Amino acid sequence: MTALLDMLGCRYPIIHGPVGAMNSSKLVAAICEAGAFGMLAMGFMSDLQEAKRLVKEVQKLTDKPFGANLSIMNPVNQNILEILADAGVKAVTTSAGSPRHIYPQIHALGMTGMHVVLSFPHAVKAIDAGVDGLVVSGLESGGLRSTGPESTTMVLVPLVVDHVNVPVVAAGGIADSRGYRAALALGAQGVQVGTRFIASEESPAPTEWKNAILNCGDGETSLLPLGNLNIRVIVNPKLREKMDSPDVDLTQEYNLINAPQAWNSGDFDLFPAGAGQVSALIKEIKPVKAIIEEIVSEGR
Repeated sequence: MTALLDMLGCRYPIIHGPVGAMNSSKLVAAICEAGAFGMLAMGFMSDLQEAKRLVKEVQKLTDKPFGANLSIMNPVNQNILEILADAGVKAVTTSAGSPRHIYPQIHALGMTGMHVVLSFPHAVKAIDAGVDGLVVSGLESGGLRSTGPESTTMVLVPLVVDHVNVPVVAAGGIADSRGYRAALALGAQGVQVGTRFIASEESPAPTEWKNAILNCGDGETSLLPLGNLNIRVIVNPKLREKMDSPDVDLTQEYNLINAPQAWNSGDFDLFPAGAGQVSALIKEIKPVKAIIEEIVSEGR
């Protein structure tokens, strides 16, 4: 845990799993002020002025360290990294691609990075590519997933921990102290939490999105196929109707480009609400500080 906390510079080994459609300086700052590591979602960011604005807004609200997530495929990553480094950001996460070429850039700017992996083979390749840590995301996670076979957090985290010598952060299925303690027992030095922070008071997510999480029961999320990738979403009546129809090809029914509009407006017929399986455990909207304090408590 010490190595991870040294890398992040925060009090608790909890990383915010950012959502690209929901960049909020208020949420990031609240997470940092509560002792965790808030993250901006820069994965699909192309507007460099917007990137600068978001960084400055977070710094107006907190003097605590924060970071950002970058998608490997983003052609302006070098510019974003320079903006972050100039602002004093010391740690980032990367995802969606091979980290081999971006990590020399990260290190040249005096920063460290943790790569998000969805499988053991990708974890091994990321270590060979020179990453400083890993965010190991199990099948139950929200967000984008691969189309190949995947393991749950309970299996994937210890599998990776047994074969690497860098800090490992567990992601997927973590929303309270039980999940946090379980992740540490599996060998992780910390956790990444996404869905739980969507359903927080400081979250800018519309009421419809928060309610979709609160009302989500066991087995009521699904991997929505989008062609060369999947995304975990909450099943709504329209999606259920399409899933039950033998004549519907789901890969042709939804376009990921519509997700930001749908998620910011609550129009989940346009694109279903994104969330992890852990939604079934979330039954109350709380302030970020209360969420983090509960996660790190001894719990039940």
